[in-house]
Amino acid sequence: MKIINASSLIFSFLFCVATSANAVGTNDINGQLESLGGEQAALSNSAMENGSFNKQNRNNLLLPGEASAEELLPVSEAGLPPPYGANLFAGGYESERLDGLNEDYSIAAGDKVSIWLWGAVNQSEVLTVDNQGNLFITNVGPINVAGVKASQLNTVVSTKIKQTYKSSVNIYVNLLTATPVSVYISGSIIRPGQYAGVASDSILYYLKRAGGIDSERGSYRSIKVIRSNQVIQEIDLYDFMLNGYLPKVTFKDGDVILVERQKATVVVTGSVRNPFRFEFKGEKPQGSELIHYARPYSKVSHVGVVGDREFGPFSLYLPFGEFKGFDLSDGDRLFFNDDIRAQVFDIQVAGSYKGPSYFAVKKETRLHDLLANIEIDKDLANYQAIYVQRKSVAIKQKEMIDQSLERLERSVFTAPASSDGEARIRAEEGKMILEFTERARKIIPLGKVIVSDNGKVANIRLEQGDIVHIPARSDLIHVGGEVIMPQAVVYNSQAVVEDYVAWAGGYSERANYEQIMIIHPNGMISLNATGALNPGDQLLVLPKVDAKIMQAVKDVTQIIYQIAVAANAIN
Repeated sequence: MKIINASSLIFSFLFCVATSANAVGTNDINGQLESLGGEQAALSNSAMENGSFNKQNRNNLLLPGEASAEELLPVSEAGLPPPYGANLFAGGYESERLDGLNEDYSIAAGDKVSIWLWGAVNQSEVLTVDNQGNLFITNVGPINVAGVKASQLNTVVSTKIKQTYKSSVNIYVNLLTATPVSVYISGSIIRPGQYAGVASDSILYYLKRAGGIDSERGSYRSIKVIRSNQVIQEIDLYDFMLNGYLPKVTFKDGDVILVERQKATVVVTGSVRNPFRFEFKGEKPQGSELIHYARPYSKVSHVGVVGDREFGPFSLYLPFGEFKGFDLSDGDRLFFNDDIRAQVFDIQVAGSYKGPSYFAVKKETRLHDLLANIEIDKDLANYQAIYVQRKSVAIKQKEMIDQSLERLERSVFTAPASSDGEARIRAEEGKMILEFTERARKIIPLGKVIVSDNGKVANIRLEQGDIVHIPARSDLIHVGGEVIMPQAVVYNSQAVVEDYVAWAGGYSERANYEQIMIIHPNGMISLNATGALNPGDQLLVLPKVDAKIMQAVKDVTQIIYQIAVAANAIN
């Protein structure tokens, strides 16, 4: 029973500390991925059970006798980033396509058109555009509609009919269906072959149906549409990704979409917005063209280039300005780097002050230089208790706590046991220590730097990201830890530590009467505190651990002190 009580007091204390120090956790998304896969499988199964044609993307579902793309296409050099535009075919060109016809569709042989005439003549018929591109209307004759846009079909046909029926006849013409076309897709594509669609479908629709461009071998910049062995359109998908420009192609039966071989490429990493593998049309692109695509951050100062030339392998590290005119070559690897130390720091001010909360200061600025530019109200600000919160100190505090926890674990799990009873006790201790260290590792230190004492403020050099705290004057004493009712008590100049503990309900049964910690507004710590306090002080009564129960009590107590100081546990 004593072991359980000792464990509880440590864990309850650590829980409070972790809560005040904003401990963080992680989320698991595996369940969402499994759910998504289940939905895709359900769609495929539903289509097969109904015996209907699945108009949606097969989602890499293989038909009998088909081989996967991984089996057919070997992987090239490992470690390469994806090509620019690799996510282009993740969109819904196929599954999201509408069955309706667009108004720019050009009428072709085989299309079906409905025609209604009423008034002096009542006539209704559904006609098919013949191989010569004509609609043959009863009592009117042939009307050529080949190549007419869907939006203009009603006007063209009505005008021709009115040459026969000049008055008292109303006319309505509507395109019912479009004839599907069969297009061949070849070249550096995942699944070359023959695919069906309608003439107005975009080239992205057909490429998506074929699995998309082979990102290791295919070109995103040179795609040709071939009709009767003649190139009728060349497409650069970089124009679509960068500017939204995509040429309009009306496909016909037997058209071929050819994805040509990948051209010269360079790999980009470092401080850029687009760290991809870029393809160029020319054999000798310059750095300025790559900058347009990669979009480096403004802080970039140098570019490293590694590659091969006629004289053999080489590497070069040149200023960003010179790189703009540098000639690149196929296979170059580029690293954009911020290699100039910041000469200006961003400093934040918190607490009781007037004016702005952020300052941009020169690298060599010291604390007194900054404080000279901060306006305060002396009646409200405790300017003699200034402290600094620093990231580098927080990291060091975290390292020290982790090292102490590792030493504690080693001392517990490597301690010998002379009997079965002692072994069981040590097993219980080990279990408690594991839970203790697990919670303790979640503590996030504040990184306090004590710069003031007895009204004097040290003139330290500032670092990037420093937060200068100017505490507000307070008339309260915060009492926490192992007391009956943790609370804030109004400062009394005649009161001592025992008085404030009494006003907080007195000590709890787990309190260590000899270990009382005082945290002063400037961040300094006083242990074994007695006597009078000062306004704004924080009083923390630490827990007592029975040394007979836990062999590592000294280490645990020390770690509790470190955590209380680093995380300012009772704030």
